Amino acid sequence: MEFAQVTRVPLPGEIVEGELWWEEAAGGGAVAAVQLAKLAGSCTFFTALGDDDRARFAKAQLQGQGVEVHEGVRTGPQRRAVALLDAQGERTITVLGGRLVPSVDDELPWDRLAQMDGLYFTGGDVAALRAARKASALVATSRARDALTGSDVTLDALVRSSADRGEDEPERLGWSARVTVTTRASHGGDYVESNGHTGSFDAAPLTGPVVDAYGAGDSFAAGLTFGLGSGMTLEAALAVAARCGAGVLSARGPYAGQPTAADIAQPRA
Repeated sequence: MEFAQVTRVPLPGEIVEGELWWEEAAGGGAVAAVQLAKLAGSCTFFTALGDDDRARFAKAQLQGQGVEVHEGVRTGPQRRAVALLDAQGERTITVLGGRLVPSVDDELPWDRLAQMDGLYFTGGDVAALRAARKASALVATSRARDALTGSDVTLDALVRSSADRGEDEPERLGWSARVTVTTRASHGGDYVESNGHTGSFDAAPLTGPVVDAYGAGDSFAAGLTFGLGSGMTLEAALAVAARCGAGVLSARGPYAGQPTAADIAQPRA
């Protein structure tokens, strides 16, 4: 991911200058993997990568942040993207290249998934999703629609955002989850359980002004996965998730503000 901080996203035909720019491994799976490593002490990440220098850079950076990476290698360049961060910290993303996701045809240690307390699924084929269901707690993003549709897999939690376009209504597509969580930015969010029970949760207080929204949603989902995988109640897991999402907002890039287990253990006023 190439990040550029701009005053505002350019209008058609307009040129704006980046005030600050940098590059690092990102994407929903990577962001969640690093957040889970910070909470649990380690994280195993199943993914797919290209066979170029960008792919090798991404793997090395994730390994340097405590993530154990297992990848299926695809012939061709690593998918990349450009994110523009405006003065309000909102991100606008342009993706370049086809999506790379793991498949059960990849020689990965799939049997290890049954040993996982919590697993967050961001992409893969249907067979990979079914293998992921062997984890004690399975959370998925609604952007994993290609695997979710027709899989007959019941998730422990499905996470979606009310603000992001393209995040489908699960009921319309027949996806099955014990609880569907919808985040609503600074308004917190709400959830619907499969038995019809509904509830809401508050956003966590910020540690400072909003700097960068990139990665907040997947850090939230990682916190929820950690909480459910640790045996917390749904309400307690959502509180952890809210802390993770809020932490990202007040720091530049997806990783600097992610809370650790020690941070979560400290109550916040």
